[in-house]
Amino acid sequence: MDKIQLGVIFGSRSCEREVSIISALQLMGHVNQAVYDIIPVYISETGVWYTGEKLRDIQTFRHFNPDQPGIERVMMDVTSGSGALLATRPGKGWMHRPEQVVAARLDVCLIVMHGLNGEDGTLQGLLEMANLPYTSSGVAGSAIGMDKIIMKQFFRGADLPVLPGTYYTRSTWRADRRNVLNDVEAHLHYPVFVKPANLGSSIGVSRADDRSGLQDALDLAFEYDRRVLVEQGLISPLELNCSVLGYDEDIHASPIEMPLVGSGQDMLDFFGKYLSSGSSKGMAGLSRILPAPIEDSLRDEIQEMSRRIFHMMDCKGVVRIDYMYDRTENRFYITEINTIPGSMAFYLWEKDGIRFSELIDRLVGYARKAWEDRNERVYAFSSDILSQAGFGAKGSKGSKLQR
Repeated sequence: MDKIQLGVIFGSRSCEREVSIISALQLMGHVNQAVYDIIPVYISETGVWYTGEKLRDIQTFRHFNPDQPGIERVMMDVTSGSGALLATRPGKGWMHRPEQVVAARLDVCLIVMHGLNGEDGTLQGLLEMANLPYTSSGVAGSAIGMDKIIMKQFFRGADLPVLPGTYYTRSTWRADRRNVLNDVEAHLHYPVFVKPANLGSSIGVSRADDRSGLQDALDLAFEYDRRVLVEQGLISPLELNCSVLGYDEDIHASPIEMPLVGSGQDMLDFFGKYLSSGSSKGMAGLSRILPAPIEDSLRDEIQEMSRRIFHMMDCKGVVRIDYMYDRTENRFYITEINTIPGSMAFYLWEKDGIRFSELIDRLVGYARKAWEDRNERVYAFSSDILSQAGFGAKGSKGSKLQR
């Protein structure tokens, strides 16, 4: 049986590009190569697509040089069902005219993106047009999951527990900073957390305990995004994370983890998540208690809510949903959903007896099932609308169409 041509797509124009590289290299090291041919597809910070075996080596990305042997610039053929990565190579013969060739052909795309231009539904939309199976949530679920402001409104509309919050645009902040500060203080009380709407990995996120800190936090967040969320903070909450795996009605919740915040910290920042225990480990290297030391009733409630969120957003593959638990009020709140979690949350599934290689198999299986379901749709509708369309001579209004 022919091997599955598995395109692992990573990188992109995102502040989280380096995290994506770590997650992708980590994943490629666990792919069952008896079943798959790995085709790395790296999208650079300038948006150029590359493939080649050198993209499986972390050293390649320390000082990325696209002209070195083993790396080739490509572009995707978005013709439905093609799956081709096209490259331009020197031609043969005495004229040596460049010619376009198929450098690789993808059967399934495994998306390992974090942040904009990959996790937010944009790449998913491209792959929908190309009619290729892909492993992440779809366009709508990915877009909702990326935008913290829309995500919070979605959860609130579904009557799910979220912390109070408000949001602002960069133009509003620049026009009247004092009014924004007054508005935050009128609706929330300190501490608050300030977050760029479309960014993850805790980049640009900061806590404010007073007006001066709030001003600094807003200045920082607006450097990363045009829209910023200001959210009510809790005093010493427990962070609890649950991964969900599946598609359609086949939905499974993982054991729940409790990430450990370092001494003197009140939130996990970028350093704590990715650098404190070795950058090659990604989220898997984070200190945590697994399973979290919580009551069975709270565990069951969080797992059930996680499955519900996954189903409501029509997610696919693997996600991770983060919660904050307020011990004083005995209540938990949804912080966010990561539709492509760091390290693909494999460490949570290993605790449930699912090895990383098996997790990859399941992701590919769900991608293919969703692709099959998508192709059951009727994409053509025959009517006589074109035969009735008469636009007349140039410059005339033409005839009206009856509906």
